[in-house]
Amino acid sequence: MAIWFNKSIKKENLLTIEPGTMGEFLGMEYTEIGDDFIKIKMPVDERTKQPYGLLHGGASCALAETVGSLASQLVLDPNKFICVGLEINANHVRSARQGYVIATAKPLHLGGTTHVWDIKIHDEADKLICISRLTLAILKKAF
Repeated sequence: MAIWFNKSIKKENLLTIEPGTMGEFLGMEYTEIGDDFIKIKMPVDERTKQPYGLLHGGASCALAETVGSLASQLVLDPNKFICVGLEINANHVRSARQGYVIATAKPLHLGGTTHVWDIKIHDEADKLICISRLTLAILKKAF
């Protein structure tokens, strides 16, 4: 059974990354949503590389936080709650020089005040690039 607030949500419902955000600037795109996971891809290009021509670790963290935050937002009733980042960690186990990297977020904990997401980033050959864990605070929306 789907963990999402809107049980019938599909990738097409997500449209595009929010305009004017870091995700848009870095070229992130939704790729897939399942019952308990969501995937976003990001290009490895001049926006996301460090001076040695490798994927920047900060870009990987931005991708991880974007996919995890989106996932939490989709679990919550958007009329009652928002989610904000509390903590993120990342282990960069391999790098990428070109193509796309794909982040997959799966829940580890979906509580009333916090959500914890396991996020794995792979390259297009399915090689593991980064392992991240994101903790989000769940806040009641101010009316």
